[in-house]
Amino acid sequence: MKEKLTQTLLNSKVILRPLKSEDEFDLQKIANEKELWVYGLTDLSKPGELRDYMDKAINNREEGYCAVWTIIDKSSNRIAGCTRLGEISWNDERGQIGWTWIGKEFQGTGLNKAMKHLILDYGFNTLNLNRIELKADERNLRSRKAILNIGAKEEGILRHHMKTHDGYLRNTVFYSILKSEWGEVKRTHFQDYI
Repeated sequence: MKEKLTQTLLNSKVILRPLKSEDEFDLQKIANEKELWVYGLTDLSKPGELRDYMDKAINNREEGYCAVWTIIDKSSNRIAGCTRLGEISWNDERGQIGWTWIGKEFQGTGLNKAMKHLILDYGFNTLNLNRIELKADERNLRSRKAILNIGAKEEGILRHHMKTHDGYLRNTVFYSILKSEWGEVKRTHFQDYI
């Protein structure tokens, strides 16, 4: 199953290429955008944080618990950020889309929705997962709206669930899409990618 975690995914808008150590230089330019980490559990603009983040993600992929990609904007062929399908539980047939960060110049371009479609389709049809979760800081209204706009169902809020990099105890809103819902979600929210 581990070999399936290193697949490249692509559509007309985005290429998701497996993260590699050599991406650090280009990713650091994006990670230096401080506004990306307002709600973050980590602040990848701090020295050494991105390298640690990448090493952990690549190790998790090697251990079979996540697929992690470098996001490439297809129209410019430039690196736009990073994302993953992580916390994969093969026994429970579930995973979580998250750890997504996209440079400011690529935000609002449809890149995020295009890659969510790829990851959902990959999770349900290639990895045969039954449930894909997403979560967001309760204060992050932009992310919460984006998650609802891809057809995920809000499930509830875990209070004081996680500590952000600045010590704030955040409330986390959980969402999910089930494999049985994917056909309808794809038809109603991802018509441009079918």
